Amino acid sequence: MSPITHFLTSWVIANINGLSRKERAIVTIAGISPDIDSAGIIAEKMTKNWENPLLWWSKYHHIIAHNLGFCLLITIIAFILTTRKWKTTFLVFLGIHIHFLGDLIGARGPEGYQWPLPYLLPFSNSMQLTWQGQWALNAWQNFVITGLALFFTLFLAWKRGFSPLEMISNSADKVFVSTLRNRFPKKQI
Repeated sequence: MSPITHFLTSWVIANINGLSRKERAIVTIAGISPDIDSAGIIAEKMTKNWENPLLWWSKYHHIIAHNLGFCLLITIIAFILTTRKWKTTFLVFLGIHIHFLGDLIGARGPEGYQWPLPYLLPFSNSMQLTWQGQWALNAWQNFVITGLALFFTLFLAWKRGFSPLEMISNSADKVFVSTLRNRFPKKQI
């Protein structure tokens, strides 16, 4: 799935209930963190015409960070950094697994390649998760999921008074929420 979809779904998960701004940010960032292994695409694109190009994306995307070992590492870091340790840690673990599920069902490339998820790495390479029905990145299902995640993100921002912008700027977040609430005011009863 798109990193945008992963970000929005992670932010919705982070808003389950009662987390601080810092904890919401940790859950959100953790939910998108497996895509750190796609950063190799930059080196691959820059060296594609070299005699020995760096195939960091082709070789390592969905390998380095799309596995249980990476999930446990991020979950432990979240446990150390948070106040509501068990709740936040559970949501981090859940968010990363929802990322995995999203990629399992909707990350097929345009050439038809299905990115297998080596779930048990680095402990074992015996389990490569794939799904025959995996839809393409640009399939309508991904657009629907992204649209729903965007709707819930906007709804939660309107209702609770904070949005994903809170991770970047409090003032931008307040302006955004205020604009959203002015555009869609609560009905007077």
